[in-house]
Amino acid sequence: MGTSLPSREGNLFKLIVKSYETKQYKKGLKAADSILKKFPNHGETLSMKGLTLNCLDRKPEAYELVRRGLKNDLKSHVCWHVYGLLYRSDREYREAIKCYRNALRIDPDNIEILRDLSLLQAQMRDLDGFVETRQRLLTLKPNHRMNWIGFAVAHHLNSNGSKATEILEAYEGTLDDDHPPDNERCEHGEMLLYKISLLEESGLLERALEELHKKESKIVDKLAYKEQEVSLLTKLGFLEEGEKEYRLLLSMNPDNYRYYEGLQRCLGLFSEKGHYSSDEIGQLEELYESLAQQYNKSSAVKRIPLDFLEGEKFQKAVESYIRPLLTKGVPSLFSDLSPLYDHPGKADILEHVVLGLELSLKTSGGYPGSLDKEPPSTLMWALFYLAQHYDRRDQQDIALAKIDEAIVHTPTAIDLYSVKSRILKHAGDFLAAAAMADEARCMDLADRYINSECVKRMLQADQVTLAEKTAVLFTKDGEQHNNLYDMQCMWYELASGESYLRQGDLGRALKKFLAVEKHYADIVEDQFDFHSYCLRKMTLRTYVEMLKFQDRLHSHTYFRKAAFGAVRCYIKLYDSPSKPSAEEDDEMSKLPPSQRKKLRQKQKKAEARAKKEAEIKTEESQASNASKSVKRHVKPVDPDPHGEKLLQVEDPLLEATKYLKLLQEYSPDFLETHVLSFEVHMRKQKRLCALKAVRNLLRLNADHPDTHRCLIKFFHKVGSLPAAVTTAEKIIWAAIEEERLTYGQLREKSLLEANASFFETHKDSLMHRAAAAEMLFVLESNKKDEAVKLIEESINEPLSIKGLLGPARKWKLIDCIAVHSVLEKIFDDQDAALRWKLRCAEYFPYSTYFGGKKCSAITKLAHHQTEETSENAGTVNPHATEFSTNGNLEKSEGSKDLAGQLHSSLVLS
Repeated sequence: MGTSLPSREGNLFKLIVKSYETKQYKKGLKAADSILKKFPNHGETLSMKGLTLNCLDRKPEAYELVRRGLKNDLKSHVCWHVYGLLYRSDREYREAIKCYRNALRIDPDNIEILRDLSLLQAQMRDLDGFVETRQRLLTLKPNHRMNWIGFAVAHHLNSNGSKATEILEAYEGTLDDDHPPDNERCEHGEMLLYKISLLEESGLLERALEELHKKESKIVDKLAYKEQEVSLLTKLGFLEEGEKEYRLLLSMNPDNYRYYEGLQRCLGLFSEKGHYSSDEIGQLEELYESLAQQYNKSSAVKRIPLDFLEGEKFQKAVESYIRPLLTKGVPSLFSDLSPLYDHPGKADILEHVVLGLELSLKTSGGYPGSLDKEPPSTLMWALFYLAQHYDRRDQQDIALAKIDEAIVHTPTAIDLYSVKSRILKHAGDFLAAAAMADEARCMDLADRYINSECVKRMLQADQVTLAEKTAVLFTKDGEQHNNLYDMQCMWYELASGESYLRQGDLGRALKKFLAVEKHYADIVEDQFDFHSYCLRKMTLRTYVEMLKFQDRLHSHTYFRKAAFGAVRCYIKLYDSPSKPSAEEDDEMSKLPPSQRKKLRQKQKKAEARAKKEAEIKTEESQASNASKSVKRHVKPVDPDPHGEKLLQVEDPLLEATKYLKLLQEYSPDFLETHVLSFEVHMRKQKRLCALKAVRNLLRLNADHPDTHRCLIKFFHKVGSLPAAVTTAEKIIWAAIEEERLTYGQLREKSLLEANASFFETHKDSLMHRAAAAEMLFVLESNKKDEAVKLIEESINEPLSIKGLLGPARKWKLIDCIAVHSVLEKIFDDQDAALRWKLRCAEYFPYSTYFGGKKCSAITKLAHHQTEETSENAGTVNPHATEFSTNGNLEKSEGSKDLAGQLHSSLVLS
């Protein structure tokens, strides 16, 4: 303990602690000031005052006071504890742990400090320390249930399940008659289920099953009991008992797919890959026929057979499944049946069935073989399904014809407009897709999902300003963009970041991508409060699952996309660093006077717009501050709204490496992780790291075009380097040469021969031909014409699918855009790029990138030219498109250079 205080001041100090715990901070400050008037150097009071000020967001003063208090009383465990709490509030957990350990050196049996230390050790996954701290807590307070449970969980997390089981059994032995109080029955039941899961995890299945049956009366959650029992029975091979239990579970919930899968496993009729023999299919058919009679209202029992039935049986089953759903009008029918399109031949059968239903509905008003008339909406839903079907098969012309027919039939159905927007997006007309999505949104202004779909389409069309205005319609008034950030609206930030990246605005793109990364950091921090809550509430199984989820959190799709985007931004920033203002002025002086004047006018408009937005924000914040009736926390204004400071990093590749490490750890099975790793390390001239990326690419997919590019680029670059001089360089060269011998693609071949072999193997694939052509140009730049010829000789053959209304083509829009980018940027051949563009415009008539004859840019241009009069015979802006926003028309200028810039690198980047 530090310097002792007189009785009166001692009571005041207790009041400070109590005021802090009850969040009466002003009362606590008043008591601290009273003590400091008489004892200005009392360390513990100074520390507590600093801790109180920290809660009032006065951090600089807080740190200064706490450090002063610690300096005045280094041997006070209170001062060290307070210093640790201060660091913990700022998420400086390692520093906080150091402070707690210093406090425990002074007062090793302090329960509060030990408890706080254990929480931080769980957060930081210091599992050995966590076990040690929980053991000390249990030793000090063995009559506290939470200490027993915490000690057991600590051993479980530290991969010692058997020890955790022993601790739980010892805790049970402390209970009177092995029975908990009535008000703790639920918690005790959860503890027993956790103990049984530990036994199962340790491989003691028979003991776990025996313990489960023994404790049945004490487990409150009967469903969890049944699921645990059937899991143990099947693992032990008691399949007959398992079958009975699964049938019992199905009687409780006949729509649970896991129960059907378990029942099939018990009967020996389950295949991970979904391949069954004819005998197995017959047995499965009989099984589900009997289950269908028992659970005739279950949708799962009717849907599951569609996965294993084939031929005429599949056709009959799928038709009987589709009919009532079309009559009922279920919009998600296509999503439900979508997995069947991966089964060979089933997509053709689905097309045949639904076209037959459509024809019958048009001719007789009912289904084939039925005398009953269907409601008029049934035909609309059949057309709705067919539109999605043809869109899935890349036959957008037919899909648009079907959806237009459905819209004519029922022009008030919002789902039709949303699907048409999606079809137009897949066809490459992002402007028309955004317009259609906005039309759907205006039909129901209270639907948040449709609003979000519209925002996504606008961002895909690079209409960021309009998308922001639409997105904030469902946020709180005032801090609109901050509200989207606070809601952790990651899909919006990712789509916005990708749009900014396509437009070359690296600052704003980085701002959005790093915001997503910040959300994941917040999610990691959010687990802190659960370390004590879950032990108290005994939700132990869920708690351990949550910790495991947190350990793999950065493998989530959204984080991966944000990290990919951030790395691409940093690579572009390294290749084209932002220029200082002096250099920009020099470049402007070189422009012709007319262009210089236009550029300055644009800059002035942008500055005026930014100034106006800042003034509006200032007025809003002042108005909110002036409001006395509602006291709320005013958030600080973002000092870098456009991400300009993010562009001023000294080493962009160093920043990119931070995200690459996370990608390599949590997303090692994605090609793009290693492609970006290769690009970064080649720029950093770290040959071995680049070689490691190439090796990983070959491991994942040796035949992928990007793998071939990286392989050839690496050895071509290494071959062009001067001979090794230093010992380290010689070692690296020897390692590279040894590694090259292990690659079958390069064994006893030159790079040109390897590239030619790759081309011959994959000459029927457009993307592989483009990769071979690009590498030919890299290896021998004088063969540019030959390389271009390799691409132009590609043939877009029809796919081998038997669509009843016409075949689909082999080439994908995304691939053709990538090839155009290669011709335009890498080959720098504008004539070849133009020829490719004209050729692809025929294959993709709706594509705004290629300027297809049916795309919105061309049709709008024709429309404006026909309406042009001599009075306003000025320049026509073919890129301005009208959109409806809450019934009011607005002009969008967000489609500059539709033929080249709008959607370039939509997927390339």
